[in-house]
Amino acid sequence: MINWIDHHETLVLALGVASVVVFVGSLLLMPALIVRIPADYFANDERPPSRWTGVNPVARIVLRIGKNLLGCVFILAGIAMLALPGQGVLTIVLGLLLVDGPGKYRFERWLVRRPWVCRSINWLRRRRGREPLNVGHPTA
Repeated sequence: MINWIDHHETLVLALGVASVVVFVGSLLLMPALIVRIPADYFANDERPPSRWTGVNPVARIVLRIGKNLLGCVFILAGIAMLALPGQGVLTIVLGLLLVDGPGKYRFERWLVRRPWVCRSINWLRRRRGREPLNVGHPTA
């Protein structure tokens, strides 16, 4: 293993820098995104209509492709962070939340309904003056 690292110092350094960038980026970006979620977003069994439905279809497709590519990058970076410094599992979850797929809304609701996740999200929202998320059932 040490021999492989010696032969790939540039790659290891690049992965380490990317790990730090994603770590710091997630610390800055996640709270800003969490407070933008409408309070009743997770209250329904079906995903609410997207705000992007009125946007030009070509722009919507380009944004969707970009979001999915970014999600894949986060998933791969998170897998790398399982061995490198950084928040590997959190980065993988963030990537999964960005990638479109069947059952994504159900997964998001399941995740947000975990009492410790809901408490953390609502704590961030309270600090920013936003009302707590309505997740469809009382949380502990």
